[in-house]
Amino acid sequence: MLKAIAAFLLLVCAPALLATAADLDEISNFRVYSPQFASAGQPTARQLKLVRDAGYERVIYLAFTNDNTAIDDEDGTVKKLGMDYVHIAVDFDDPTSSDFYAFVGVIRTGPPQKTLLHCQVNFRASTFSFLYRTIYEGVDVADAKEDLDSVWQPNSTWQAFIFEVLEDFHIDPQCDVCDWAPDED
Repeated sequence: MLKAIAAFLLLVCAPALLATAADLDEISNFRVYSPQFASAGQPTARQLKLVRDAGYERVIYLAFTNDNTAIDDEDGTVKKLGMDYVHIAVDFDDPTSSDFYAFVGVIRTGPPQKTLLHCQVNFRASTFSFLYRTIYEGVDVADAKEDLDSVWQPNSTWQAFIFEVLEDFHIDPQCDVCDWAPDED
């Protein structure tokens, strides 16, 4: 009897779970790093609801609210969906270690929450994810760099930022498979 109930629930619930995963993949450059942490480009208001439905409890936004891809009232939308919202305005042309440490403070304070970190196209967010995972989660530089490369090859500004933050923690950014040649600025 229990097997029949489980099979029925799987039959009924699995398509909804798969639809949510497929919909999340529609978010620009959506990347899942662990069951608790993902990054992406700008989700739409509809996609933010899907983020919530997928169990995310917090959204962190790393760009300016007046960007042409930003959605109106994202903070209000996220809060109405019952998730926590944090905004850290990171200047794409001048990221600072203070920006990164503000992000770290959010992630490491309070109880763990399933978190979506995003910006416009996932350049800022994937870089912060690379740094966080390498420094605080012990992910190998080569593995984290492969994930970063799946989104973008950081330009010289962002490469310098990455190297500066890693140096704070005495982590060598070089590895056998790491290509740090920046994209054109």
